[in-house]
Amino acid sequence: MKDTNDYIELDKQLLWHPYTSMTNPSPHFLVDHANGCEVTLATGETLVDGMSSWWSVIHGYNHPKLNQALKNQIDDFAHIMFGGLTHRPAIELAETLVNIAPQGLTRVFLSDSGSVSVEVALKMAIQYWNTQGHPEKQFFATSRSGYHGDTFAAMSVCDPVNGMHGLFSKALTSQHFVGAPPTGFNTPLDPSYLEEIETLFKQHHEVLAGFIIEPVVQNAGGMRFYNPRYLDEIRALCDQYNILLIFDEIATGFGRTGKMFAADHCNISPDLMCVGKALTGGYMTLAATLTNDKVALGISDNDGVFMHGPTFMGNALACSVANASLELIQSNDVISKVNQIEGWLNKHLSRCATLSNVKSIRCLGAIGVVELNTPVNLHEIQPKFVEKGVWIRPFGKLIYLMPPYIITEQEIEKLSTAIFDVASELG
Repeated sequence: MKDTNDYIELDKQLLWHPYTSMTNPSPHFLVDHANGCEVTLATGETLVDGMSSWWSVIHGYNHPKLNQALKNQIDDFAHIMFGGLTHRPAIELAETLVNIAPQGLTRVFLSDSGSVSVEVALKMAIQYWNTQGHPEKQFFATSRSGYHGDTFAAMSVCDPVNGMHGLFSKALTSQHFVGAPPTGFNTPLDPSYLEEIETLFKQHHEVLAGFIIEPVVQNAGGMRFYNPRYLDEIRALCDQYNILLIFDEIATGFGRTGKMFAADHCNISPDLMCVGKALTGGYMTLAATLTNDKVALGISDNDGVFMHGPTFMGNALACSVANASLELIQSNDVISKVNQIEGWLNKHLSRCATLSNVKSIRCLGAIGVVELNTPVNLHEIQPKFVEKGVWIRPFGKLIYLMPPYIITEQEIEKLSTAIFDVASELG
């Protein structure tokens, strides 16, 4: 019979984890079970989770309402093809998404993952312009420091220099980039940034199908917060130069920034919006691309069909648990809880500012970021956090928290204390 060490050794031999070397893998810890905001390892340690499993498990682990939704659905059917067939969980999910999304987003295309939802949005934009007599509109503009996923079209609109995908530059479509939005949620707008975007649009609008951006927070590209009013101005420029606006809300959707969607911090609606991650409360992989009537009906002109159809599109189990997750969001006043979490993060992370190796601290909604002056070594820092009873996974210069929304102030304090202690040890 295999013990914990046997499984860890097999993991090293057989499994290739994300962003990990097979010859010198970062440490991986065997999970036995998880409940609420706690993850219990096979070795007995219980860790307070500060990551929401890459920002998706917003209601915590092993939630009874989400568990029950899966149990109820599986007795009917787990999956049925979405070509020619439909089902209540998918219809109910689309209805809810349209009701809570920014005004004007009226059509829903379901897919497998966040990255694929971006692929879908880019394909929709290109196909829309093709049906409207502009087949030359095949390219996209975007900001630097963005991250939109690991599939090929999504990689092409990620930061080409400081992002993770420079290795593939010669294989990717060459897109058009402007600088990253100037940082500071409340910092006044910099007119020169908007001028840079307009200059690019003037030069290339004839070939640009869309402009894609993560609204308010650039996540994996550096946890950068910026003034939402830039989005109002970008919307106006997109309208002026006949370019579709795409919001990537995969990380920010469903309350993470203190609003249902980051788009709700501004006064406009995109033409397309991608959601994923927290859509199912972190239970199953599911994403959606929402669009307006202009795009959906434009693609459908002259009996046109959108050329995408995942095998597991509209998976009934995933749609059922997504419906349960959205019910929890709406019935539990999650937005108020997220704003409370923002206060706790500000309170308990603030003393990290006294450390000489800390560059800055910033919090928005249920996002807390401690930016260091130099990058961390994941091999060294990850075990230190486990020793302190927390699960935090830094990257680059950033030690950050994106906890489940059910977290308590005491758990936030424990996570923050661990960050302070570990950052102190780094010198």
